[in-house]
Amino acid sequence: MASVRSHENVELMTYSEVIDVSGYVGNFKVKIRKKPRFVDETKCTGCGTCQDKCPMKADSEFDFGVGTRKVIYTPFPQAVPNVPVIDKERCTYFLKGKCRACEKFCEAKAIDFEQTEKIVALDVGSIIVATGFDSFDPSPMSQFGYGRYDNVITGFQFERMSSASGPTSGKIVLKDGSEPRSIAILHCIGSRDLNYHEYCSRVCCMYSLKFSHLLREKIPDAEIYQLYIDLRCFGKGYEEFYNRLQEEGVNFIRGRAGEVTNVAETPEEQGRLVVTCEDTLIARQRRLPVDMVVLSTALEPRADAGVTAKLFSISRSRDGFFMEKHPKLDPVATTTDGVFVAGCSQGPKDIPDTVAQASAAAARVMAMICKGKVEIEAATAVIEEEFCSGCKTCISLCPYTAISFNEEKKVSIINEALCKGCGTCAATCPSGAITSRHFTAKQIMAQLEGVMV
Repeated sequence: MASVRSHENVELMTYSEVIDVSGYVGNFKVKIRKKPRFVDETKCTGCGTCQDKCPMKADSEFDFGVGTRKVIYTPFPQAVPNVPVIDKERCTYFLKGKCRACEKFCEAKAIDFEQTEKIVALDVGSIIVATGFDSFDPSPMSQFGYGRYDNVITGFQFERMSSASGPTSGKIVLKDGSEPRSIAILHCIGSRDLNYHEYCSRVCCMYSLKFSHLLREKIPDAEIYQLYIDLRCFGKGYEEFYNRLQEEGVNFIRGRAGEVTNVAETPEEQGRLVVTCEDTLIARQRRLPVDMVVLSTALEPRADAGVTAKLFSISRSRDGFFMEKHPKLDPVATTTDGVFVAGCSQGPKDIPDTVAQASAAAARVMAMICKGKVEIEAATAVIEEEFCSGCKTCISLCPYTAISFNEEKKVSIINEALCKGCGTCAATCPSGAITSRHFTAKQIMAQLEGVMV
């Protein structure tokens, strides 16, 4: 990230969002809203004094609620740029008009409560959409007790807990601060489920296995259970890692967990969580008393994926992720020329696959830049101006916004760089002024005649 920021050809705009996109490949007009940090980036040295002196705290989004952060905070460790932002909705100054402790102790005089948002307009040739994913909220799956039992956590919460820079400094602890002696890791929470997400999230199996390895390192004598439907260790070295965990004494149970409860039936279960499941390999129901339950939750599209799709004029597949032009022949492009997708915005994938797709998208963009020109569809629509009545019916119906109106000539015109030759305008034009190149009525009739001969 530091290399990206320091690159002479890269302009990094963090804490910003795209609010409008218009134009076409090679000629996009993009408007970006730069939100106010209330910290002057040119003055801030990243010393952290303002965060140390701030008296107010809030739940940390980066730690998924496991830890807290200050109201003036850096989003995550090693953030680039290393400049904090003030949470306006929780800041005492913005709520009550007093405090300003961060401003008092800032030696660089970087705190600026008068900052306002800025709108930046850019001319760009291509766009790569890499918006990432959201983690499935397992609260609706009440059978697993998430949100009801203290020591039922998600995989992302466990990830932050096990990180040396996390809220517990890398220690795996229960709510009361003690160390768990037995842990159950439940696979496929929210994925491969007809009630939530039918697709496989792809990464859950391997990050669940990674958690077992971390637990074995941090708590060597802990009892670890992996409850899975079937393990999908598909990558290079993944199967070998699975075999290594078996040798480390991790218990693998083939069967989806049915319920997590705190109702004890035996003295061993008193005061502990109990995971009920069916072990399909031995055809028996089992009750596993554990101290902690980790839910390996699904990867799902970002909550604003629908808004983003409309903004960039791209399609979404049935699962909600952005749709590529072709799953095999063109997996990084979209139906809108010049707009590409990368990473989990297109579908669940692990880090190696994400890097490969991002590299491919960057290569496609560079190829267009180096070439200096783009190829457009041959079968586009064309308007015969002498027949156009100027009714504008085609403008409202065009799914690619490729048609505009010439006020001087009082006729519609088609931007061939945007037109995909779908034929919607030609089929609905009341005056018959629009035809599709290479798909005229004469050509269609000739094809029909050829079929009937």
